[in-house]
Amino acid sequence: MSNALYRLGRYAARRPWTVIGTWIVLAVLVVTAAGVFGQKLENTFGAPGLDSQHATELLTAAGNDQAGLTAQLVVTARDEQATFSTSTQAQAAWTKLQADVAGLPKVLGISGATISPDGRVGIIRLQYPVIEDLAVADLENLQSFAAKEAVGSPLRIEMGGDLFSSFEEAETGRGELIGLVAAVIILLVAFGSLIAMGLPIGLAVFGIALGTSSLSLITYLIDIPSWAPVIGSMVGLGVGIDYALFLVTRHREYLSQGLAVDESIGRAVATAGQAVVIAGGTVVIAILGLATAGVPFLTGGGVAVSVIVLIMVAASITLLPAFLGLAGHWVNRLAVRRPRTTGGAGWQRWGRHVTRNAKTYAVAATVVLLALAAPVVALRVGTPDEGTLPDSRTERRAYDLVAKGFGPGLNGPLVVAVDISRDASVVQPLLSAITADKGIAAATPPQVNAGVATIVAFPTTGPQDDATVDTIHRLRADVFPAVLGQSPARAHIGGQTALSADLGGRVSDRLPLFIGAVVLLSFLLLMLVFRSVLVPLKAALMNLLSIGASFGVMVMVFQWGWGANLIGLESTLPILPFIPMFMFAIVFGLSMDYEVFLLSRIRERYLATGDNVTSVIDGIASTGRVITSAALIMISVFLGFVLGDDPTAKMFGLGLAVAIFVDATIVRMVLVPALMKLMGNANWWIPTWLNRLLPHVNLEADSHQPDPDPDPVREEVLV
Repeated sequence: MSNALYRLGRYAARRPWTVIGTWIVLAVLVVTAAGVFGQKLENTFGAPGLDSQHATELLTAAGNDQAGLTAQLVVTARDEQATFSTSTQAQAAWTKLQADVAGLPKVLGISGATISPDGRVGIIRLQYPVIEDLAVADLENLQSFAAKEAVGSPLRIEMGGDLFSSFEEAETGRGELIGLVAAVIILLVAFGSLIAMGLPIGLAVFGIALGTSSLSLITYLIDIPSWAPVIGSMVGLGVGIDYALFLVTRHREYLSQGLAVDESIGRAVATAGQAVVIAGGTVVIAILGLATAGVPFLTGGGVAVSVIVLIMVAASITLLPAFLGLAGHWVNRLAVRRPRTTGGAGWQRWGRHVTRNAKTYAVAATVVLLALAAPVVALRVGTPDEGTLPDSRTERRAYDLVAKGFGPGLNGPLVVAVDISRDASVVQPLLSAITADKGIAAATPPQVNAGVATIVAFPTTGPQDDATVDTIHRLRADVFPAVLGQSPARAHIGGQTALSADLGGRVSDRLPLFIGAVVLLSFLLLMLVFRSVLVPLKAALMNLLSIGASFGVMVMVFQWGWGANLIGLESTLPILPFIPMFMFAIVFGLSMDYEVFLLSRIRERYLATGDNVTSVIDGIASTGRVITSAALIMISVFLGFVLGDDPTAKMFGLGLAVAIFVDATIVRMVLVPALMKLMGNANWWIPTWLNRLLPHVNLEADSHQPDPDPDPVREEVLV
């Protein structure tokens, strides 16, 4: 592979306009096709086989409105002394509001209008069609309506419901902008050159634009959720800049050795470029492993992120070399500071220090990682409800009003769908049994439509409480079988709360399989590349420690509330069910990036010298500054998303930032060199029979390329 990449790099450097023109044509075609034929990205949260999915399908087949989304207007009198029973103005406004809102487009009707026992809070529940028949415009219509109605009204109007969680657009732009600004600063410090800084930034921005544009076309093959571009941009921005950073750094090293520009680029692509391909492949393998969850929206999100990563890899080994060829020796000019001549001396001293005290550092680093990971045993998955949003959001204010006036359970109704086409006698007994359950506060009278009875039950506890999940399980496992017995009627529990609980259970059940598959595939890939058994085993274990540490910090912050105010979190909340799996895929893949880049340098030196300790020290010296710069860029990108209001984005951002920080510092710069020193030459042991079976993948391109002619123009560069 190195020879093919060497030729590819030299070709791009010698014919830059051909390569650049090809990418421009491809980008124009994709963007144009997306604008003309692209489909809208939509959120679909169901999954085949779930009981809540059966409830939705049953209601949809019967034409029952309860299969669709809901929204609610929650109102209270502005006069704190007034109630709907004592204020004629409040009563008139309440009646007018119900009549007016029913006329909104796509509103099928009012499924309930209720006033709290104390007369202070009123709820108007609006029934909408299924999500496939709705769009963001329907949410915007409701928001505009409420804003107009509130002007001069004696009522304060707040809103919430499924319509918001399905179509509330995620914040875009701020996180990416913060990441880009931080990346510019870090790259200027690392390279000291405006051109060397600009190439990785330009590559990442181009890749994200092309990748996100292509997603509306990929929806013809697989449904892509609307949140995928945000996560894809987060990951793509980080890996795109990182991959370019590694390639540009290697290119400048070769230039400093006197190689011609095209030769330097060819060798950089053959070495660092091959590491980019392997690292990117590991990221894609890990993320595509999300398909094992059996949850379509996770699979779609994984495909979207993988496409963006693949575009970044392809652009790094083709488009970037073309621009480097055009830049020539100008890649080192337009300097903002003088280049340093010390090279990696500081990192070399650090490598010697760690290897001299390997046992101490190995034990200390392991203890720190285990301490950070310890809170994982208390990790609780669940779906954060609207009560976790900041007070600035109308959904939060609506949630608080409902909880105060009616109790928390009214914020998370359970929709029980009963197939009574062959036995209608079970409806009343089932309603009585549901109402009698200790976890149910109240239930609505059954509505029968086309052989399907619908009962809406309100739990005594909030949507994200463990007790609510227990109630759902108890109804399914005990209450329904006791009532239905041998009857052909079947009952299923749907609604957003039940769906979230079911998805959490599905993801938790599949998580061990997913982790095992990703770790095994990554182990095999690294064993193939580095011809070692212990190196990939160590890499897998170290990555698991990094991920465990990040999960532990998430538990401390989001569940225990430690430092929550520092990131604008106003209440504790459980970890969203799909976040552990999605984060594991992303973090495991990104951690392998640094592992491949570090170990490829260590192995190069080991093959050249045969000295394990020297190769470890030289590997750290040559990659330490690049890895820490790359990690700082990713951390800045991820932390940018912590500044938003959405708790889910905060979870992703903080978890990923902590994982990358731990991985690039404690793991790569301390634990890995310490363990490699302690393991000695056993690092590179592999059974002879296995070595013969494995195909050869060469990372040391220099030994396979012809001796280059020296470059007549040799310049001092920052290494």
